[in-house]
Amino acid sequence: MFFSLIKNRRSIRKYKPQEIEREKIERLMQAALLAPSSKGRNPREFIVVDDKELLLKLSQARPHGSSFLANAPLGIVVLADPAKSDVWIEDASIAATFIWLAAEALGLGACWIQVRERKQRESIEAEEYIKNILSIPPGKRVLAMMGVGYPDEIKSPKQEEDLEYEKVFCNQYGNPLKERVSR
Repeated sequence: MFFSLIKNRRSIRKYKPQEIEREKIERLMQAALLAPSSKGRNPREFIVVDDKELLLKLSQARPHGSSFLANAPLGIVVLADPAKSDVWIEDASIAATFIWLAAEALGLGACWIQVRERKQRESIEAEEYIKNILSIPPGKRVLAMMGVGYPDEIKSPKQEEDLEYEKVFCNQYGNPLKERVSR
């Protein structure tokens, strides 16, 4: 089941105009909150956005990378408190990945929108743009946003032959794992 899930998970940017049931949104958030966190510090936080006007504004956070959010029924902003953990980026990333996989398991599509270290415009950071829209307090950091909805596009699952096993090594860099496993 898990391998089927990760094989079929794709970045979905086109959604049907169908609301996501409250139970499914709660399951997505449950998955995020179940994600592991370094030393159990849980610095990650989430803002669930289903307001169409807010989604339209958030879709302008990145010139090209977030425009599809305007037509998503749901956006999830993944943020964290760096004061709680020096590995807040990793903790928030794991939680976002859990949301992505949970969406696939629930029959939804999702796509990650990178925010940290990205620009909204030449002079404005995407993170600051989002913080202003959603009244995120100082000290909190926005890692990413996730667009979520019922898929309105079909993408083929990843294929075994497309996996880059040449990037996997055993014991030392340059010693291929694949050759060792197939012996």
